[in-house]
Amino acid sequence: MSQPPATAGGSETLKTQPPKPKPKSFLAKLPPAVARLVTAAVLLPILVVSIIFPQLSLLFVLLTAAALVVALFEFWLLARKQQIRADAAAGLLSAAALLTVFFFTEPGKLPDLLMIQLTLILLTIGSLVAAMLRGTPFDRMITSAGVTVLSVMYIVLLGGHMVALRVGFAPELSKHLLAFFFLVIMGADAAAYYGGRAFGKHKLAPAISPGKTWEGAVAGMLASLLIAAAAHYWFFLELPTKFALPLAALMNVVSVIGDLTESALKRSAGAKDTARILPGHGGVLDRLDSLLFNAPVIYYFARLYFNS
Repeated sequence: MSQPPATAGGSETLKTQPPKPKPKSFLAKLPPAVARLVTAAVLLPILVVSIIFPQLSLLFVLLTAAALVVALFEFWLLARKQQIRADAAAGLLSAAALLTVFFFTEPGKLPDLLMIQLTLILLTIGSLVAAMLRGTPFDRMITSAGVTVLSVMYIVLLGGHMVALRVGFAPELSKHLLAFFFLVIMGADAAAYYGGRAFGKHKLAPAISPGKTWEGAVAGMLASLLIAAAAHYWFFLELPTKFALPLAALMNVVSVIGDLTESALKRSAGAKDTARILPGHGGVLDRLDSLLFNAPVIYYFARLYFNS
């Protein structure tokens, strides 16, 4: 009987087995539209209780801070796809300083505005110095420092206004403002997503985000106006409809701009999502894009309207 050929060490030749594919999680097997709903059903109750109960305001602050930090890292990962490395130390220190200002003070007042300016000045100088000391190639020094400064300003400076919205007003007013904020933006986003899937035929911005349609945008606008009107009669009588409706319309337009801007950032890095942390949603930054641009809008509206 013939023997199988032996190797130099006398052992039989073994066939290389292809690696077994990792089994998909339950959520990964679901259609994106269904996974989107399941993820929201898990996370939204936590957000809701942190808004409704004044005793849990710190929970909201911690959730917001954690989301902003994760979004920072996702932004930096997008930059790494373009061979640009941000300075994480400078970015995180500046993020902590800005969040501290938003938590303990009122960013609309002059002393606190000066603190924000000082933080951004130190961030700019620190990012440039760090890029120099780190030995960043000269042809990438500007982009490296630029990504560090932009990431903090885009994510933490804008998003930090959600923290100020939670702690900078009377508890009842803060609850109503945040409820209005999230209901209008998330409701419009959901209406635009499912309305676009059902009726979308005309592309809104095909070069930036091929999935968005004018039909979806109209559905989102109608939903934002309906939700704003319902919010007035449901819990927010302090905000008349003559202000609630224009505010909701403005927030909807800003949401679309914020969404398209983040889509353009992802396209520049050749990425579909910033991450795969949230099934059906992508990364944390994918969920924050509309909120980031709108946080200063509702914060300064509230300062002007309720403190005037």
